[in-house]
Amino acid sequence: MKKHNPFSLLNSFEWGLWISSLVTVALCFLLVPEKDTLSLLASVIGVTALVFLAKGHILGQFLIIVFSILYGIISYCFAYYGEMITYVGMSMPMAILSTVSWIRNTYSNTHEVKVGLVSKKRVCILFLLCVPVTVIFYFLLRFLGTQNLVFSTLSVATSFLAASLTFLRSSYYALGYAVNDVILIVLWVLASIQDISYLPMIVCFMVFLLNDLYGFWSWQKRKISQNREMG
Repeated sequence: MKKHNPFSLLNSFEWGLWISSLVTVALCFLLVPEKDTLSLLASVIGVTALVFLAKGHILGQFLIIVFSILYGIISYCFAYYGEMITYVGMSMPMAILSTVSWIRNTYSNTHEVKVGLVSKKRVCILFLLCVPVTVIFYFLLRFLGTQNLVFSTLSVATSFLAASLTFLRSSYYALGYAVNDVILIVLWVLASIQDISYLPMIVCFMVFLLNDLYGFWSWQKRKISQNREMG
């Protein structure tokens, strides 16, 4: 594949979604009295990552790695240790593994990844693995004194499932992250009650939710198209 400008692959709707998402998080940042520049930077990178993940483009995975580091720092500052451990210790490594998986599974000499078909057996295994992961993290996070422990634990569980489905190139990764977005909105609402400077994180994950829902639709459409071309 030749070198290309990844932004040239975005269609008019995706351009609109990306720009409106950036404007939304920027306006929120400007309106909040106590500004957290790191939250703004993480939001911008995260939104851009989701647009390219929806395209099945490898750039999205690289940006997720950067986002995971920034988000881990932000979470540490508010004692959301579950979020910090999840993104730095799980989401970032999974994004690295997913990058390798996506590079090895590009579709028909294009810049998009081949959509994977996840068997029922693999889905069952994922959910079975999710149980001990959730239990272990619950006690670990309680030991660390994590704020809003229940929601933090639920975030770990949904992140684990979503990251695993991303590695497997399943379109359902986006639904996993959409559920995770809802939980994170709740977490950062609770954080913003104590510190208004975290308000942009609420807006960030509301924007993420819309992008992830579009990502699921986009991957479903791509799966149908790829299956049709493969006969």
